[in-house]
Amino acid sequence: MDRPDGIPAVRRSVDPAGCRVAEEAGEIVGFAISQNRGDRWYLATYGVLPDRQGKGIGRSLMDAVLAHADGRPGLFSATVHPGATRRYRLAGFTLYPQMRMVGQVDRSTLPVVEGLREGGHDDLEWMDRLDTDVRGAGHGPDHGYMLSSLRLVVSRDTGRPGYVYIDENRGRPTLLAAADPQVAQSLLWESLASTKGETLVNCITTANHWAVDVGLAARLNLDQEGYLALRGMPEPAPYLASGHFL
Repeated sequence: MDRPDGIPAVRRSVDPAGCRVAEEAGEIVGFAISQNRGDRWYLATYGVLPDRQGKGIGRSLMDAVLAHADGRPGLFSATVHPGATRRYRLAGFTLYPQMRMVGQVDRSTLPVVEGLREGGHDDLEWMDRLDTDVRGAGHGPDHGYMLSSLRLVVSRDTGRPGYVYIDENRGRPTLLAAADPQVAQSLLWESLASTKGETLVNCITTANHWAVDVGLAARLNLDQEGYLALRGMPEPAPYLASGHFL
């Protein structure tokens, strides 16, 4: 499904203009992969070779993908690199500190979770509506891509919907959205129940302390990691962003 360059087919076919590279003498020295989805823009990944940093390449790439956003509100998961964070802030992004929880789940803490079921293609339409409520726009074709490689668990309660994608190979939740924190906690507990060793719950912002409560109860360790960079939109909650599909 991916080319050797690592760009998922969904990005190449749906919004190829969001994928940019910087070249010098025929050599790729930097790249930025962004996508427009409805009324939202996201930056999936971005980087410049270490020996080419500080020469304006990163700024040019950021300018290109922001121009591609065409004024849409947007988001991405940012590192703590001083030069990069300065660039993000100058581009108008608010940097929300993120937390992560790591460790091995104490299985004696796992509660009985009810009201969830395995998800499928027939859930994607209402999931996009939930995305719009929580983050301002749906994930669109990204849902189909994630469904092809990840386990999907959903709550189809009409008044309290929610979903989570689980990477069972790595034992971790990948993207979670819910109508309220209680449903979000049930989905996260289900994710933790499927882990087989070390796990990671990341992209936790301060508006999502419901996830911290679950992780601490499961005896995971709390740490800090980077920022969720947002421009023109509120902090999404209850929501755990995907690093690649936001």
